[in-house]
Amino acid sequence: MKQLLTIGLGGGLGAIARYRLSGWVLHQTVDWKFPAGTFLVNVVGCLAAGLLAGLVEKQDLFTPETRIFLFTGILGGFTTFSAFGLETIYLFQRHEFFLASLNIALSVLCGLLAIGLGLKIIP
Repeated sequence: MKQLLTIGLGGGLGAIARYRLSGWVLHQTVDWKFPAGTFLVNVVGCLAAGLLAGLVEKQDLFTPETRIFLFTGILGGFTTFSAFGLETIYLFQRHEFFLASLNIALSVLCGLLAIGLGLKIIP
């Protein structure tokens, strides 16, 4: 139960941060056609995931509870694209080039198809 509360608290904080950052960017880029807010959130989330993963791998800095709070909670609420990016990089680092490429292609293609299907299903 403690883990769920930790994840929930982190997820709430991450979602609030996403809302604030993407809202700020939207106000700065109101005339743009490009989704700059979502793009920036995803890139910032990936940078944060990389920095935090580096601290975990190279310095063993965080306890398991803190890792759950940061990765699953805050970054999960901020953007799941960061998890996708981190997992894909790990596949590349393990020389699993086919699986990394498959993850990229299938995630993008199936994600878009699922959105299209969801839009078609709802009358």
